[in-house]
This record gives sequence, C-alpha cells and structure tokens, in this order.
Amino acid sequence: MKKPVVVLLHIAYWIMYMYLVGMFIIMVSHDVDLKETNVKLIRVWLSCFFIPGTIAFYFCYTILFSNFLTKKRLLALLLYSLLVFFVGVLVEEAFLFLYIMPNPGFAKMGLTSVSGIAVLLFLIALVNGVMGFVLKGFVTWYSDLKLMEELNKKNYEMELALVKNQINPHFLFNTINNIDVLIMKDAAQASAYLNKLSDIMRFMLYETKTEKIPLSKELTYIEKYIDLQKIRTSNTNYVNYKVEGDADDLLIAPMLFIPFIENAFKHAENKKLDNAVNIKINISKEMITFECENKFNEGASNNDEQSGLGNELIAKRLQLLYPNKHTLDVSNKNQTYYVKLVVLPV
Repeated sequence: MKKPVVVLLHIAYWIMYMYLVGMFIIMVSHDVDLKETNVKLIRVWLSCFFIPGTIAFYFCYTILFSNFLTKKRLLALLLYSLLVFFVGVLVEEAFLFLYIMPNPGFAKMGLTSVSGIAVLLFLIALVNGVMGFVLKGFVTWYSDLKLMEELNKKNYEMELALVKNQINPHFLFNTINNIDVLIMKDAAQASAYLNKLSDIMRFMLYETKTEKIPLSKELTYIEKYIDLQKIRTSNTNYVNYKVEGDADDLLIAPMLFIPFIENAFKHAENKKLDNAVNIKINISKEMITFECENKFNEGASNNDEQSGLGNELIAKRLQLLYPNKHTLDVSNKNQTYYVKLVVLPV
C-alpha cells in the first residue's frame, strides 16, 4: 500500500477517534460549571484519551505486530501488549498528578480515585492497541495482496520471456540440426539427446507453474540444458559445470539460475576456448550459492549488457521471490562476465 494512502488511513482513524472522544466529553460534563473549569477539564480528558491511546496504538502498530503477531509468538505478544498498556497508564497518571491535581472540577467528572483512573486509562490503551493491530493487519494484508498480484504478473512475464529467449527457435533449430547429424553417426546418442530436449520442454511447460520446486529438479534441468549446448561444439572442455552439496529436501523458485546460464552460452561465442563457460553451485542448509562466468570476445555485440532475458526483469523477480533473502553481484571486466547469486533455501 502506498505511503500517502496509509497516512490518510491514520488521519481518518484519529479524526473518527476525536469525534467519539468529543461526544463522550459532552455527555459526561453536562453538569460541570463550564465557566470555571471548561478549558482545564477538556485538557484533562484529552490527555486521558490521547496519551495512553497514542502510545498503545503506535507501539502495537509499529513494533508488536511485526515482531510478535506475524511470527505467532502469542504469549510474548500478550505480555508485551500488557506492558505497553501499563506504560501508557503510568505516563498519563504521572501527567495528571503533576498537571491538574488538585482540580475543583475533577471530582464532578467521576474521577475520584487512582484505581478508577487507572482502569479507565487501561481500557483506553487496550482499545487503541487493538485498533493499532487491526489497522496494521489491514495494511499488511492489502500490501501482500498487491505483492502477490505483482509477483503473478512478473512470473507471467518471466514465463513468456523464457519461452522467447531461452527455448527460442534459434536454439531449437541448432539442437535439432545437431541431433539430425548425430542420427547418421550414432542413433543411440541422438535418441538420448532428443529425450533430453523433450524433458526440457516438458519441464518448462508443466513443472514450473508452482511457486517452489525441488532444487534437485532444477539441477537436473540445468544439466540437460548444458548437455544440449555441448553438442554444438567438439571441444569437451568448453563448459565447466560443478555442483557441491546435497540438494535433498530443498526448494527454490523455478527457473532461478537458468536465465544466467542461458545468457552465458549466448555470449560465449568462441566455442573452441577451454572453460569458456564456468558454472558452480554450492549447496548447504543455510544458503545456495550460484556462480556463473563466461568469456567473450572484445567488441562482440551486447557485451556490456548480457541481457538475453533482461537483467532488470531477473533482478525484479528476485526481489519479489526472495525479499531480503538474496544477494546478486554482477561484474563485467577483462572479457569475462561474472554473476554470483546467493539465496536462502526453504
């Protein structure tokens, strides 16, 4: 939710609250001598309603909701909420006894004991604290809703971009041609490559619809994609691909690494060069580290921006999928393009 809208919600809440407070003051002060005590008593009532109320509302809104309620730490939430309410009561009671005692109209308004005042102030703090939770919950719900809409839109754009840029006609054309040549030389190997191509198409069309997939499936897809790229050159050292760690039970967003790999193959034009493309994936329970680099010829097109899929779109998708749970470093120097992505697994 946009900040101006949130500010307007806060203003609307406090205007409504002031209206209710004003109506209450009018109801309970009808028998008070307004000429003598009006200004004084209005200040008293306003402080009673707004000091503990404001403290409780904004503590619940800014701190308790995100640190306890969203994390379902209910017992801690209850204890800290009570503490905040009591702090609001103590602050207001200190203000009352320092500022308005004794007050000739104070007793006429029914506030004749410390305990009575404390109960009233606690109820005021409680009501405002609950409203703070409610308003923050509404803002969070609406923001999550908009985030999901944006994520679905970006995933749709990603899917279209992947279809267009990764399994593009040029790639399919070259792969099918290479397999066609292999049919005459080694029919069994050609059949194996056809199966890998079929698996890649099936993976893209049917297994990337969910928000998370097993990391093992993603790695299998990457391996098959690299194998299909290898048949375009006789240089067995063209690609260096290494996976370290155990991918069991780990989930990631689908097609997380392949855009970078696709870009690397697209721009590594010299297929006779050893280690023209280097891919390393390190897996642990704490993080997944993906590193990909490719060498390119100086002066080749699009070297400054390897945007086979579009780095801006990739970065935006990462921000949506892994907010504050990823780092992306990209460098381009010495005819080498390097990408390092670190994400926290789930």
